[in-house]
Order: sequence, then structure tokens, then C-alpha cells
Amino acid sequence: MRRRTVLKHGATATLVGLAGCTGGEGGQETTTDETTTDTGMRTTTEETTAETTTEESLSGTLKVATYSSFVDAPSSSPGAWLKNEFEKRHPDVTVEWKTPENELNYYVQRATQGVDVDADVYVGLNVDHLIRIDEKLGEKRLFAPMADQLSNYGHVKEGLKFDPKRRAIPYDTGYISLVYDENEIQQAPETFQDLLKDRYEGKLIVQNAKTAATGRAFLLWTVNTLGEDQYLDYWTKLEQNGIKILGSWSDAYTAYENGEAPMVVSYSTDQVYANRQDKDLSKHQVGFLNDQGYANPEGMAKFADTDNPELAAAFMDFLLSKQAQQKIAQLNVQFPATDWAPLSAEFQKYAKTPENPVTFTYEELQGNVDDWVDAWARQIAGGK
Repeated sequence: MRRRTVLKHGATATLVGLAGCTGGEGGQETTTDETTTDTGMRTTTEETTAETTTEESLSGTLKVATYSSFVDAPSSSPGAWLKNEFEKRHPDVTVEWKTPENELNYYVQRATQGVDVDADVYVGLNVDHLIRIDEKLGEKRLFAPMADQLSNYGHVKEGLKFDPKRRAIPYDTGYISLVYDENEIQQAPETFQDLLKDRYEGKLIVQNAKTAATGRAFLLWTVNTLGEDQYLDYWTKLEQNGIKILGSWSDAYTAYENGEAPMVVSYSTDQVYANRQDKDLSKHQVGFLNDQGYANPEGMAKFADTDNPELAAAFMDFLLSKQAQQKIAQLNVQFPATDWAPLSAEFQKYAKTPENPVTFTYEELQGNVDDWVDAWARQIAGGK
């Protein structure tokens, strides 16, 4: 395993003049009373204001593929707002969302078969996806490099960029953490080793790393922190201490809310959800083991064979705009991927950031991640 990666708060890209600017902003955006917190995230005491003008040089239908909850989750999906706002800026453009049941695998399969993917942009990539795509397709290109065509790319935080070929562009990030009920857990675990103590026996729900993104991220967090030579021994001890492994985040979180265990692996934005639903925040406390959280940035990419490259670039640049970044954070309940999106008062109060975010790079995961997950599945998950 190569070196471990620790993300530095407030790391930002150097602003440079980028070639091929698309004019996707289509307007001017301003923010008032902006400050920078000790987490490196810019905040504001007033709402962001935007003056949106239309841009009539682009036209046509843009087909944007993504996972279904990005579009249709009740009250917390950015898809509708992004479509409406982009179409306001480009009156001759129609955004068409596509949410195939198998998500990204649907397009990987079509590319393998040599069939037209019939989409222009994919929203919702992570580094694991890219590695599997590159291993499966080899020299076939599913996505094309885009960074040099985006005028807002300079605002993407360096520590979140996960594609060395600059195809996938981060647009938000979440931090994997523990969520616990402080009525049942009076003394929260502070380290990974704490979880092995008798007081936490049978009290943690995790997700299957083979079937859930949160489960895989938590597994990778243990590899990152404990090392590839020690993580399986650690998981064996966790299993002996009665952890519950469920198939998906939804299954695990539902079990947690039903009181099957007082701790669950989830996201550090959990209190944002809980506050919106008027839930008891004492049952939605966030815990960072070893003062860490595993960063899991999401990215977007242009399909290599799109017939609308300029329109795709304009849409991706729009998602990196100040206004869209703030709205995506609010509606997708994740942190912005850029250095210029102000956090809302709600996020400042309820969303938690770890003191020491960690993650693995593409290079560190390539050739390793499948082996780590498969070894875990054989030894720990079994038939779960």
C-alpha cells in the first residue's frame, strides 16, 4: 500500500486562466459579509444573492445520468432545482434526467458491448467507480477529460480531486462518521480501539462493504488508519464484539432508528436531516473516531462519445458555480467541493466536519481496493 492520504482543511486550487471557458455561468453572483471559518469553509451571515442572465448561444437537449435519489428523494434532491436554473440561464436548452436502475453499471455494460450510451454527462461518480471502469474497459473510454474546459475548476479543493486523468470533477463531499444516541451511549467511542470495549458490545450497525458505499467507505477508513496488515484482525475483533452488518445504508439506518442498536455508520451531516424533520438531536449525535472522518467526494464527468460536448461542459461548469454549489450542499445534504460556496446557517450549526479528514487517492486504491474488500467479504461478511 502506498502512503496514506490526510486531507488538509482549506486546501484550495490556485486560480489560473483555463482554456476553453464555456460561459456556463451566464450571470453574476455576489455574496455579502463573507468570512472563513477554522475549517477552511467560507461562510456568510446573509443569503447569497444571484443575478442570473440568460445565455442564448447553447441549445438542444442535455441528457444527464445520475442515481435516482439525486432527482427524486423527497424534499432533499438537487435535481429539479439544477434543471430549472440551468434552463433559465439557457432558454433553448432542455435538461433530461436519466436514472437507470443499475446506475453507472448500466453505462459500463453498454460501453463494454459497444452500444451507444445515450447520455452526455454522469453525475455521482466516486473514485471506486473510476477504478472499476478503468479495469473493466481498459483502453475503451467511457469519460473524457474535462478540467481544462471548465472556468470554475480552479475553485475545486485540491484535497478532493480524485481522478488523475481529470475526467471526474468533484461537486460535493460527505464525511463518513458514527451517528449515535447519547441517551444510550453516555460515553462515545473516541478511537477505533474504543469500539472493541465491552461497553460497546452489540451496539454498532455497519453496512456491507460489498453492497453499500457507506460500508465500503468505513472499511477503507479502517484500512487507512490501521493499515492493510491489521484491518482484518481489527474487523475480526469487531465481529466478536457483536457488530451488525446490514446490506445497505437504508437498511442500517432504519434499524438504527428502530432501536436495534444505538450506533450506526452514516454521514456527519446527519443532524441537518434530523433538524429538518424535528427529531430529537440527542438521538443523532456525530462521532469522529481518531478525530477523523472518511471523505467520500462525488464527481461528474462527460461521456466521451457525447454529441453535445459544449453543452455538457456548460452544465458541469454551472454545477461548480457559487450558487449551484450552495444549493447542492443544501439539497443533497453534503459539503461543497469548492472554496467559494458559503455554508448556510443551518449547515454551520448542524453539519459536522472532522478535525482530520482522511481518504485514499486513485493511485492508492488502484490494484488494492478489490482485494481489500474481497478479503473482508470472505473473512467477515460471509453469507451476509
